[in-house]
Amino acid sequence: MVHSNLRDCKAWQDIGLPLSTTSNEACKMYDAFLSQWVSWTNDPSLGGIEGCKTRLQAADPDFVMGHVLINGIELTGTGNSIRLDKDLDTAVKKMVGLAKTQGITERERLHVEALDLFSKGYLKGMYSFGLVETNFYDLAEKTAKEGLVLNPCDAWSAHSLAHVYEMRADVNNGLKFMKETENNWKGSDMLACHNYWHWALYHIEKGDYDSALSVYDARVSKSCFETASMLDIIDTSSMLYRLQMEGVNVDNQWKKLARVTKDHAKDQILIFNDAHILMSLFGAKEINTANEVITSLQELSKTPGENYQYQIGKDLGLPICQAIAEFANGNYSRTVDLLNPVRYQIQNIGGSNAQRDVFNLLLIHAALKSDSRDHQKLARCLVLERDAFRPNSPMTERLIRKATALHNVD
Repeated sequence: MVHSNLRDCKAWQDIGLPLSTTSNEACKMYDAFLSQWVSWTNDPSLGGIEGCKTRLQAADPDFVMGHVLINGIELTGTGNSIRLDKDLDTAVKKMVGLAKTQGITERERLHVEALDLFSKGYLKGMYSFGLVETNFYDLAEKTAKEGLVLNPCDAWSAHSLAHVYEMRADVNNGLKFMKETENNWKGSDMLACHNYWHWALYHIEKGDYDSALSVYDARVSKSCFETASMLDIIDTSSMLYRLQMEGVNVDNQWKKLARVTKDHAKDQILIFNDAHILMSLFGAKEINTANEVITSLQELSKTPGENYQYQIGKDLGLPICQAIAEFANGNYSRTVDLLNPVRYQIQNIGGSNAQRDVFNLLLIHAALKSDSRDHQKLARCLVLERDAFRPNSPMTERLIRKATALHNVD
């Protein structure tokens, strides 16, 4: 990205998006910051996002849209909140205060209002992204490929296409695509780990656990331990949980991961995050810390106020978290009793269909392991439903064989 191409005050005005600052440098750093954020890539020639953030603040400390960008990237990372971080709380309040005292545009005012609401938990489920999340796989594939034609290094198009292959259980094409395009997206330091997670899921789908663990060790966990970002933590936890349900021993991996996740036991920012933190803590046998997560969510759910996550905590978040606990304790029937009634509501905690599939698998595995014949019958229904939705899935075929074996015993 060339500095001379960055837009100044007049350039933003000319495209109909005026910014309420008189500083050309602030406008240019706003452009640089935003361009890096939407491409999920730090540009070393500009000092990366952090470098642009510093220069943006120095150019105009009271630039409202600058505050929106800086606070926005912090909040949407889901690893922080105004409840936990008083400096962030102060920053959001300052942003709102500046917006009230300056003659900003209506567009800028709406940005401030939206981020203020976001900071208070008005997420109402992390809306899934685009066509693939609404099951328009053919159009999603076409659109993603068009994006890659325009920009082969577009990590988000690559990510979207990875979802298409995942939801179709098109393992071979998924693996081929990831391998052929890896050099294009692996430099996207904010999204690469998640793309590698998708790569590993194809191996798990095939039952090639050694290859999945190789991706985990070389890419997924490596990124997690280097960045400790919440997205990477979720990817590592989810991947190990899937492997564990498949019967793979990942005890050592859990213990190492728990060193990172223990620090987030009392975050309670998103239920989606909490559930994955619990997976890691129970996997590492950190029972006391895991129970603290559930206790904290119980307390916050009693007086949720305006926080959407706490509002859904009692009837949705806690059953999910308690189901994870019961499964870890070998109480499979109780797991089913907790998870089955809410399985059509789980999308409300956020994440993508591919990410939330871990909860579908948890319910199926619990039902298969349950002593209850009703639960075993439920397991057969669930795997047949899965087969109809995702035909030709090697993993589903393995689950069907397990369910059929139970039926034959009956």
